[in-house]
Amino acid sequence: MSVVEKVALGLVIAFLAMAAVRLLSGPLKTALRVVGNTVLGLFALWLLNLTSGLTGLHLGFNLFNALTVGVLGLPGLGLLVLLQWVLT
Repeated sequence: MSVVEKVALGLVIAFLAMAAVRLLSGPLKTALRVVGNTVLGLFALWLLNLTSGLTGLHLGFNLFNALTVGVLGLPGLGLLVLLQWVLT
C-alpha cells in the first residue's frame, strides 16, 4: 500500500469517526440527561421514604418510580402519591 493510499484511508476513517461522533452526540446527551434525572428521582424517593414515619407516605424504591419522578419532577411525585392513595 502506497503512502497516498494510506493517507486517503486515514482521511476517510477520520471523516467517518467525526461523522459518527456528530450523529451520536445528541442522543447521548439525551440519554445522559435521563440517567441523571433518574438518579435524582431515586434520591427524591429515598428522602420521601426517609420521612415516611412523619408523613405517612411511602413509595416503592424502584426504577419505574425513579424514572417517573426524574422525568416529570414534582408533578410525577404527586402523581405517584395520588396513584398509591387511589389504589390502597
